[in-house]
Amino acid sequence: MEKRDIQNRFNYRTIVLSDIHLGTTHSKVDQVSDFLSRVNCDRLILNGDIIDGWSLQKFGTGRWKAEHTRFFKILMKMMENYGTEVIYVRGNHDDFLDNLAPLQFANLKIVKDYMLESNGRHYFVTHGDVFDKVTTQMKWMAKLGDLGYTFLLWMNSKYNQWRIKRGKPYYSLSQEIKQKVKSAVSYISDFEKVLVDFARNRQCEGVICGHIHHPENKMIDGIHYLNSGDWVETLSALTEDKDGNWNVFLYTQEAMNDSTEQEKVLTLIPAAS
Repeated sequence: MEKRDIQNRFNYRTIVLSDIHLGTTHSKVDQVSDFLSRVNCDRLILNGDIIDGWSLQKFGTGRWKAEHTRFFKILMKMMENYGTEVIYVRGNHDDFLDNLAPLQFANLKIVKDYMLESNGRHYFVTHGDVFDKVTTQMKWMAKLGDLGYTFLLWMNSKYNQWRIKRGKPYYSLSQEIKQKVKSAVSYISDFEKVLVDFARNRQCEGVICGHIHHPENKMIDGIHYLNSGDWVETLSALTEDKDGNWNVFLYTQEAMNDSTEQEKVLTLIPAAS
């Protein structure tokens, strides 16, 4: 874990966040804002689906809140006070950015994809939706699936309210489905393979993506595959330290209100060897 500075903030070379889905009721915007308030980084990559344009377009379902504005104020503070370079990669839920990308203003970039160099390795950075046949070829099915996922999150929220009252830990129904349902496991595996093959064809040593809400850090056929997960259920981020080592961090909500447990706010998942 990176050491804290005198301002009690963790320092990194790069942080990657994706799938925050601002505008939806299930976005953990308070947690991601708290996370960013505790870190410094040279480069922050917002890897798609930060703003959920699909939800905001739905009458009565999407709503912009003060917490969402606070999130962007924190980004502005990082850029102004710490010189952080912010790269916003468009995703499928914020595809309204297609009309703007590529755009550069001061130390903010809006792009469709990005090439990152890390200790001599080249990483192709993409949200990942363009490699998903469902979102590219059958957008109506993707939106139908989005409605199903929203319902699943609502049901999971009600179930966890029942669990919390009985002193039981949080349970992620969607993550359980991804890990155990054969079709979901196959979908994730196919998605990873397509991204890895593309990175190899681009003569890259690694690929960084999001989209499927499944954080990962592993080697696949000699290609370093990194997925930043999401801030709907997993509450995860990718971090690169000053030595070029990549890790997945999971934000633990329990530590937020306990100053003696601050070192446990970020839980390290060891990098793949």
